[in-house]
Amino acid sequence: MFNDIGPLELVTLIVLAVLVFGPDKLPKVIQDVTRTIRKIREFSESAKNDIREELGPEFKDFEFEDLNPKTFIRKQLDNEDLGLKEIRNGFDLKKEMAEVTDAVHSRESDSSSASSAGAAGSSGGRIDMTKKPETPGPDDRPPFDADAT
Repeated sequence: MFNDIGPLELVTLIVLAVLVFGPDKLPKVIQDVTRTIRKIREFSESAKNDIREELGPEFKDFEFEDLNPKTFIRKQLDNEDLGLKEIRNGFDLKKEMAEVTDAVHSRESDSSSASSAGAAGSSGGRIDMTKKPETPGPDDRPPFDADAT
């Protein structure tokens, strides 16, 4: 419950409690707080048990922690019946990315050698799909944009 409180913070809280409540009333306040926390826990457990009884025997494995989305997803992904561990272990992202990179680099080198061969005179059945800027003719007017004027 208080896992993230350091020793300096704990000492500070104790000093503040002594200053606020005084050394005479502090033990009674601590007893009251622990009694209240205990009652809240008992109430929470009885409410959980009542809900489990109302759900019936088919929900006997129901855990309230499963209502947390992270816990639910983690539990479902760790389920051995789905076979997700084999899929996850069989998929090597680094290997896949290396194959894609090699394929892209080899395709670029193939296309550059083919375009240089095409420029030498033989087209080799390849079509040049690169976009080249058009040079306007002497009688061509630039496109008219009504919003720009």
